[in-house]
Amino acid sequence: MFQVLIKEINSFFNSLVGYIVLIVFLVGIGLFTWVFPQTSILNYGFANLDPLFTLAPYVFMFLIPAVTMRTFAEEKKGGTMELLLTRPLTDWEIILGKYFSSLLLVLFALIPTVIYYFSVHELGSPQGNIDSAGVAGSYIGLICLAGVFTAIGVFASSITDNQIVAFIFSVFLCFLLYEGITSIAAIDVWASYSYYLAKVGIDYHYNSVSRGLVDSRNLIYFFSMATGMLALTKLVLGSRKW
Repeated sequence: MFQVLIKEINSFFNSLVGYIVLIVFLVGIGLFTWVFPQTSILNYGFANLDPLFTLAPYVFMFLIPAVTMRTFAEEKKGGTMELLLTRPLTDWEIILGKYFSSLLLVLFALIPTVIYYFSVHELGSPQGNIDSAGVAGSYIGLICLAGVFTAIGVFASSITDNQIVAFIFSVFLCFLLYEGITSIAAIDVWASYSYYLAKVGIDYHYNSVSRGLVDSRNLIYFFSMATGMLALTKLVLGSRKW
């Protein structure tokens, strides 16, 4: 697994696309958080990072598919998939190696945003007037969200040899599971069932964790979603034996 993980990380940073993805993410999230007046923390009036954690999931919907779209699609298109599968590695080792390499890259892109916390901490009036527990919970929520979105991206890449198709399908699934289910649950036709339908969506659990209440039920949900997507990826890879 570690061989695959290191290979994927090296491959990402050896390509110009890798650096472009990271730069676009950091510049984009920085502009929305500090510059654009509609979402700027400086115009928000409160010493917190709510604009960052509200926008980050939507940025992740495009960043993470851009990172994961090449994991299996590139192997298939380049004809190296068969060579990879003949190595003394199980399907799970290959999948987890690619999954964790992509997740580490996403978390690496997230690390510089910690500077925003210290900036708001110093700019608050009085100084340090920021809900540190809430910020920590929000970062835990983002990490969990990144784990699920990465698993979705790896699955999307496993079903096609076209990176663009993998990217589009991954964005669609991320949006559907994060925002789509919540929007469907808000339609006034479900009566009392709307609450339970909303709990199926990622948005419900992400918002719950972001409030600083790290409930084990939310963590189990994120773990189950990521595991389910990776299991589907295993099913796709295993179909070659049918």
